[in-house]
Amino acid sequence: MVSRVRVWLNRTYAENVFFMDQLRNNPHARPVEIHATHGDADSPVLAAADTADLEPEGLSPAAYVEYALDQCARRGIDVFVPRLHQAAIAAHREEFTALGTALLAPPAESIEVFEDKVTAYEAVQAYGVPVPPWFRVTDADELIAAVEELEADGHRACFKPASGAGGVGFRVVTRTPFSLDQLSGFPGPYVQLDMVVAALREAGEPVDWLVMPRLGQPEVSVDCLTGTDGRVRMAVGRTKNGRRRGFSLNPAWIEPARRLAESFALHHLTNIQFRMFGDRPVLMDVNTRPAGGLHQLALCGINAPWAAVRLALGEETGEVLPTRLGQDYTVVSGPRPVRPVTLPQQAEDAATADVGAGLDAGVGAGAPVGATAPVAADIPRAVEVPGAVGLPMVVEVPVGAVEPVEAHALAVAPPDAPTRAQSPTTCTASADRPLAV
Repeated sequence: MVSRVRVWLNRTYAENVFFMDQLRNNPHARPVEIHATHGDADSPVLAAADTADLEPEGLSPAAYVEYALDQCARRGIDVFVPRLHQAAIAAHREEFTALGTALLAPPAESIEVFEDKVTAYEAVQAYGVPVPPWFRVTDADELIAAVEELEADGHRACFKPASGAGGVGFRVVTRTPFSLDQLSGFPGPYVQLDMVVAALREAGEPVDWLVMPRLGQPEVSVDCLTGTDGRVRMAVGRTKNGRRRGFSLNPAWIEPARRLAESFALHHLTNIQFRMFGDRPVLMDVNTRPAGGLHQLALCGINAPWAAVRLALGEETGEVLPTRLGQDYTVVSGPRPVRPVTLPQQAEDAATADVGAGLDAGVGAGAPVGATAPVAADIPRAVEVPGAVGLPMVVEVPVGAVEPVEAHALAVAPPDAPTRAQSPTTCTASADRPLAV
C-alpha cells in the first residue's frame, strides 16, 4: 500500500487552496492529507483542509515555534510549509526533523537576508545581479531628498516598507495637488508628496521605507525549486504585463534567478521577481516561500507543490521542466467554500440542527471544535479567491494537473491573433515567446 503524506500549511494566503488541490491531484496518485491553521476563521484554506485549527493570537516567535512543534507531533505531520514566523521555525529545523517532520523552507540565515529589502539588495549585487537605484529613508527630509534625486534623473518615485510582503504599503509619489479627481473612480496607489511629508512630520517618529524609481513592465516572477544540495530542479518565469499573463524560459530572467537560488541556499520553493529599469531587467524582490500564483504553472504542465513535497521527503524529482509554454491568459476570481458561519444569535435554532454534519462539511473530518466555541449554524458561505486560475480554452492540460475551479483563466487573444511585438533587446535572446504585447 502506498503510504499517506500528511502536509501542514500554517497561516497562508487564500490562493494556496490551489496548492492544496494540486497536492491531492498529484500524478503519482499518492494519498495526501492536509492540515491547515489560520487566524481567520473564514480563510478558505481552513475549509479546503482535511483538518483545521484556529491559531492562537499574540504568540511570540519563540512561543509559536513551540506551538508548531506540538502541532507536528499531535498531527503526525510529514511536511510543514511555514509562512508565518518562517525564519524562527527554520532555525529549529533539527527539532522538527527529530519529530519526523521535514520543513519546506530555506535555512533561517537565507530567510533573514531577504526579510529586509535593503540588506537583500546589498547582498545580491556581490553576485552580479542588477538592482534598481534605492534609498533607505526614515524621516520627511530624507524622503524629500530621495524623491528629488530620482525625479532629477527623470524617474517617478515610489516607496514601500523595507520589510514586508504582498505589496503592502506600496505607494507612488505624485506632486499633483489633491483634488476631486482623486475622489473619482477606484482608489489608486498614488499619494501626494506634500501630504506624506506632513504626515511624517506630524507623527514625529521614524519610518523604515525603501524609495526607488517605479519600475516598468513586464513583471516576471521566477518560481524556483532547489534541493538541499544546492541544485536547482525548476526555474520557470511567470510573466505579467497588465492583465496579460504567460510563461517564459528567457535567460534574462532565469539565469539571475538560478544564480540567487544557488548562491543563497534558497532551498525548496522560492519566488524571485524582476521588473524593467529602462531597457534591462532588475531584481525587485525575493520571496523565500511558495508564491500565491505558483499553481498557475499547471498550465504549462508542472505540479510544483507535489514536486516540492517529494523533494522535501528525500525523493529525487530530477529536472522539472514545462511540457509547453502555452497561450497567454488572464486571471479572474472564483468562489471557494468557507466553514459554516458562527451566529451566536441563532444558537437556539441551530441547537436542533445537525450541527455535526455541518461542521464536517465545512472543515473536514477530524477538525477540532473548541469547547467554548459558539454553536455553528449550517449556513453555507463562499469567498472569492483572487488569482483563481483554470484552463485557457486552447491549451490542453492533464486533468490531474489543474485545480477543480473550472475555466477561470481566460485566453486574452484568439489563436489567429497577430504576432506580438518583441520584448526589450536584453530580454529576447531565447527561444521562448516574447514577453511584451
